[in-house]
Amino acid sequence: MTAYLMPTQESGAALARRGIEGPVVMLNLLRLRDVADYSASPDLAPDKPISGREAFDLYIAHTLPLLRDSGGELLFLGDGGAFLIGPPEERWDLAMLVRQNSVERFFAFARDEAIMAGIGHRTAAIEDARLLPLAEARLAG
Repeated sequence: MTAYLMPTQESGAALARRGIEGPVVMLNLLRLRDVADYSASPDLAPDKPISGREAFDLYIAHTLPLLRDSGGELLFLGDGGAFLIGPPEERWDLAMLVRQNSVERFFAFARDEAIMAGIGHRTAAIEDARLLPLAEARLAG
């Protein structure tokens, strides 16, 4: 099974082509590692092994003030589990909704050097992820 951890250039270009006007909400589904893997960012590794959840908590602590400063907000962060409707073998440990004022602001936030300084905590924490950009639907009538 392929793990997905970061967007690709193609998926970023596809998001830009959608032409979403106004706020975008990012639905994150996250599967966490039992033990965080800091091999890609040893400079961020704690002195002793920690869980993926603990590493993700470090990422949130680093990122949340920067998200707020950028005009975004964390709308929801909750524990996941088995689907009520969906494949019984699939599980997501966390679900998160993050709102940003625009797709352009989201891209700027994602490229920010201060954000990138803590991204190693996210990479260490996550075994697999899904990120679905959501635009508000316009109801007919």
